[in-house]
Amino acid sequence: MIYIHVPFCKSFCTYCDFYSEIPGGGMFDSYTDQVCAEIRRRAAEMSDELKTLYFGGGTPSVLPLSHLTRILLTLEECGHGGPYTEFTLEANPEDIVEKGLPYVESLRQLGVNRMSMGIQSFDDVLLRWMNRRHSAEGAKEAFRLVRKAGFENVSIDLIFGLSNLSDEVWEKTIDQAVALGPEHISCYQLTVEGDNVLTMRLENGEYEEASEETCRHQYDILCRKMAVAGFHHYEISNFAQPGFEAVHNGGYWARRPYVGLGPSAHSFSGRGRSWNSATLEGYTLTSEALSLEDEKVETLMLALRTAKGIDGEFLLANCREEDVKRLIGQGALCQVGRRYRIPEDHFFVSDEIIRELV
Repeated sequence: MIYIHVPFCKSFCTYCDFYSEIPGGGMFDSYTDQVCAEIRRRAAEMSDELKTLYFGGGTPSVLPLSHLTRILLTLEECGHGGPYTEFTLEANPEDIVEKGLPYVESLRQLGVNRMSMGIQSFDDVLLRWMNRRHSAEGAKEAFRLVRKAGFENVSIDLIFGLSNLSDEVWEKTIDQAVALGPEHISCYQLTVEGDNVLTMRLENGEYEEASEETCRHQYDILCRKMAVAGFHHYEISNFAQPGFEAVHNGGYWARRPYVGLGPSAHSFSGRGRSWNSATLEGYTLTSEALSLEDEKVETLMLALRTAKGIDGEFLLANCREEDVKRLIGQGALCQVGRRYRIPEDHFFVSDEIIRELV
């Protein structure tokens, strides 16, 4: 599993707290040089146990094809080239529309077999409030271009948990997303954190954070409509048509080792974590070992985010039996064969359930 962070955006979303830079002045060249050098330096850490490649960001679709090609050729040179079981590239709709069909077809030729599109909303008023560069119609056109290029595995991202998101707009957004026919939909609850425009608006009284009741209500609408549309709710924030669950992200939840490349990227070795500094020039790697307690908590937390749940033997060996029985009695935990899972109607409060177990 390989993750590559592309820290470039043409503009910053109102809510975003990820590390990114507005590109210019040779940044693409410098970035690509450093990532290729890091690939050569860390090639021995990479495993093909789960052969996936994921370009995230930032906005990977901002990166020129020539630079993307250089990175892929370096991976191949170091023995970690394609074809990949799953090769995902995150893209913003406006880049797809601006660069056109030849660009998307080139991505296919380079081996990308899964597109993840950051649509967020199909309401133009909300899109402007988020400082997104695309319109609702632009998002639909981008999806059509991706399909025309031959992509058969497309994921789209949506956001909920906004105090200025009405039920009518939210339901319409979900309906429009489903109508496009994607294989996968990720829906993330907005959080106000970090140093961004939304934090400033909150502090200035220009925005009121959505209440927990509002967020729960919007999440319930999402779960109901996605079930009717035939999507498998396989992880708290993720829905897929059967057989199209994200392989790469599934590796994260199963705690498979992965290598993260590029500024601010994180890696996991199985017993420890490391992360690159959030600086474009000369980023450095910091590492830490995980204690046995850290590993236990992380295993429980990640597995219980999924519909598959956690192995019963592990759960009972690491949690108090009375806590497990109490949560089962409350309907917050259920047993399915030899595994335990959080039922979908309790997914929204999974953090509280996990805290009670650990």
